[in-house]
Amino acid sequence: MTVTTDTAATSDTGARTDEAASLIGDARGRIDTLDDRIIGLIQERMAVSAVIQEARVASGGRRVNLSREMEVLGHFRDALGKPGTALAMTLLELCRGRI
Repeated sequence: MTVTTDTAATSDTGARTDEAASLIGDARGRIDTLDDRIIGLIQERMAVSAVIQEARVASGGRRVNLSREMEVLGHFRDALGKPGTALAMTLLELCRGRI
């Protein structure tokens, strides 16, 4: 194992070698890119949800369809386990009431 001499790189990443610090830095860059894509997709989902809510309310229906929300919760739970349910709840909360 090579011990690093670049304390700035290792203090930023928590790594103990330059190689590990480089790998962590690259992976963090990928995560930042993925996060930006996820945020964009959530914003797109919010816009689509608003269209659905507007159409539902304009036709005399309720803004929120609880049976559909249960489907979404189940889908996330099945795909991601218990934390998926919490994620779906947050997503549904972001998408409610934007009209």
